[in-house]
Amino acid sequence: MRHTLPSAPQFYVTAPQPCPYLHGRAERKLFTALTGDGARDLNNTLSRQGFRRSQNVVYRPSCESCVACMSARIRVRDFQPSRSQRRVQRRNAGLVRVATSAWATDEQFDLFRRYLDTRHADGGMADMDIFEFAAMVEETPVRTRVIEYREPGTDGTPTGAGSRLVAVCLTDLLDDGLSLVYSFYDPAWRVHSLGTHVILDHVAIARDAGLPYVYLGYWVPGSRKMAYKAQFDALEIYKGGAWQDLGDPARHETETHPLSVDPIVEQVARIHLPGI
Repeated sequence: MRHTLPSAPQFYVTAPQPCPYLHGRAERKLFTALTGDGARDLNNTLSRQGFRRSQNVVYRPSCESCVACMSARIRVRDFQPSRSQRRVQRRNAGLVRVATSAWATDEQFDLFRRYLDTRHADGGMADMDIFEFAAMVEETPVRTRVIEYREPGTDGTPTGAGSRLVAVCLTDLLDDGLSLVYSFYDPAWRVHSLGTHVILDHVAIARDAGLPYVYLGYWVPGSRKMAYKAQFDALEIYKGGAWQDLGDPARHETETHPLSVDPIVEQVARIHLPGI
């Protein structure tokens, strides 16, 4: 199904699929392509309205009877790490951050496969091969970086003998922040809480760059896979067409009656687009 606005990108809706986060529910996505010279502006504008990028499209959940998925971002200026998060920072203080262009490597793919096989063997990405992985990393029409976290080599450098890649994050550079598109890490380092470390380090990068937000993707109340995001301070969620403080996570765990979900046409009509 296609929906359009005058002089605007075309928006499409996917067919319903089983929800990967909440058992027994179906998910549906509203999406549009990122193409041409306006891709960067469109990505920036839609990211501020709860959309996420995947390769050359941006999407937002638009389920028929559920509004559980909410885009989440950390307000960098007000963020204060918790005691346990400070322990994570100390535990990983020896790691070296290396920012590279959006280019996939065999080393990254090997780590990606170990991560999927251990953490998400039954997920939608479980069968990805190296060509699909390369497409995920490299097919980007916007400003994107691959942020690597490495155990330094014997000479103390990230490329010296004995250096080891332990975590990777595919990160978009937005006008108002950093967007964590996808991250993965060495499952053997689970006690190091590398997923948390990656987020904390992105907050530090954003703060140094003067960027106000770190976008974490979707938070889903009631989903154990997404519960960790609510543990971060100064978290905002995009709900009801506006960003608001998360507050008590429990207050968002409510059922939504099907008739309370706006029709797709109305959802598209309320989307703000650059230059319109």
